[in-house]
Amino acid sequence: MIELLRRFGGKFRRYMVIGPACKLIEVIFDLLTPLVIAQMIDKGIGAHDVNAVVHYGVVLAAMAVIGISFTLVCQKMAALTSQGMGTDIRGALYERINKLSYAELDRFGAPSLITRITNDVNQVQLAVALGVRMLIRWPFLAVGSMVAALAIDLKLGIIFLICTPAIGLVFWFVMARCIPYYKQLQAKLDRIALICREGLSGARVVRAFVREDHERERFAQAADDQANTAIAVGKLSSILNPVTFLVMNLGVCAILWVGGIQVNVGELTQGQVMAFVNYMTQTLTSIVYVANLVVVFTKASASASRINEVLNCVPSITDEGNQPVALPEPGNVAPTSALSLSHASFSFGAGAANAVNDVSLELPLGKTLGIIGGTGSGKSTLVSLIPRLYDAGTGSVSVMGADVRTWPLDQLRHVVATVPQRASLVSGTIRSNLTWRDEAATDEELWAALDIAQASEFVHNKPQGLDAPVEAGGKNFSGGQRQRLTIARALVGSPQILIMDDSASALDFKTDAALRRAIRERSMRGAAEGGLPLTTVIVSQRVSTVRDADMICVLDHGSVAGLGTHDELYTTCQLYREICQSQLRREELEGQQGSASPAPAPGAAPASTAPASVCTKEGC
Repeated sequence: MIELLRRFGGKFRRYMVIGPACKLIEVIFDLLTPLVIAQMIDKGIGAHDVNAVVHYGVVLAAMAVIGISFTLVCQKMAALTSQGMGTDIRGALYERINKLSYAELDRFGAPSLITRITNDVNQVQLAVALGVRMLIRWPFLAVGSMVAALAIDLKLGIIFLICTPAIGLVFWFVMARCIPYYKQLQAKLDRIALICREGLSGARVVRAFVREDHERERFAQAADDQANTAIAVGKLSSILNPVTFLVMNLGVCAILWVGGIQVNVGELTQGQVMAFVNYMTQTLTSIVYVANLVVVFTKASASASRINEVLNCVPSITDEGNQPVALPEPGNVAPTSALSLSHASFSFGAGAANAVNDVSLELPLGKTLGIIGGTGSGKSTLVSLIPRLYDAGTGSVSVMGADVRTWPLDQLRHVVATVPQRASLVSGTIRSNLTWRDEAATDEELWAALDIAQASEFVHNKPQGLDAPVEAGGKNFSGGQRQRLTIARALVGSPQILIMDDSASALDFKTDAALRRAIRERSMRGAAEGGLPLTTVIVSQRVSTVRDADMICVLDHGSVAGLGTHDELYTTCQLYREICQSQLRREELEGQQGSASPAPAPGAAPASTAPASVCTKEGC
């Protein structure tokens, strides 16, 4: 909590001084009130002097008005401080989250991050507001009341010395057992958020498999678990106030008993006894409120540690000190490869098996690389290394001849456009979604990208065209339409490398073929117009999608099982041949076998100078 105050409280320092100062003035009037009441009783009521009663009544009213005025100022200072700090903390959290790499996001998890940026920040805001308003009031009121009471009579002060430690002992007993529960509550809120997110985002799947009862039961279990913890801490906390007030009331009874005897013998006046009772009540009530403040601050401390965990998390991927990379000049691109991987490996965490293992390949500018393999073979992870969504653990990844670690991230991700496996659109319009890469893109550029992505037809059919609304997640579009819009979004801004991570899986074969043909034409047109040709990386499980690629990389459990053209791999790589046989028609397979070149006789010269495919798996 202190770290958050140091980091975000500087601009609100004057509010944090003015607020408690105003509250201190209010407390001073509260401490003077029992003395005024004592004078009213002794000089007014005891002496049957109406004028004295009215006089002291006016004084009390004036003190109340002044106290309320300062209280209102303090309330405003508390609101400005807590809301301002909460806004700044949320902004800093959101900014930090957007700087984290996929590795850190995987470690925290989206539901936990959402809980931290909402519930945890709310807890800190509440603590800041109460700190400005109450942190000075109750401790100062407790100490001031005790000093004032002891100044009235030292004998009655013994009651204070008995009651105060008794309340402190109750407070310690309860708090020592409550604090661990507060940390558990936040973790269990994360669990509830996770189940809510899964259930709401996957509502269609849940209903399709008639799993509503299961999901309700799962949510109920998490909610009951959290509720049981909250009830347990509530039971402990419920002891605090009754026991405290019991001790306080017993103390008041003792004061009235002892004080009554002293009044009879003339050692104290009735007003002094009432003042002593008021001070006793203020002291013990203050201790109760301090205990409640400690509960709030304990919760806030647990939340603050979770917030600081995110704010102090150093992104594993940064571009600090990186200088812009000079792109190859059009017409002089032969020496430069668009993409190069040299023994690149990557694993999710220490001790985990490599998801990408020792991959080496080189792709010239303007060419197309197809990546194919079974589910879980590492295709998406491999292409995530290119725009530095993850960093290779060993080896290197280069774009345009420069290691991706040397690129400024903004430039790298402008050069490399990625179409994710899961089509993701945000609420707004088609235009606002398409202009993510280039906010200044013209309508002509947007329609050109839509034409290539095979999306212009259904956008034209929308009454508002480019300004047609997009609901959250693109729920008002079909899966194929969402995929085509995300492809069009990636094409806006003239990227040099386009990565399509299984982003045409919802398209029919005809549309898929038209899309790939349009991308090839876009690449050739760019080169013909004096620009750089578009280099394409296509991840797919369809042979038909990658078979026309200039180079195909076959992955098996993160390792390269084969590398070459379709014809080469069909002849030399058993894994690729099995994939083809499972997807292609018999006529296509027979044509493929007939086109395969016979192996040269021993010692004979090769029939072609084309580069041979690389196959590293047994049986290839």
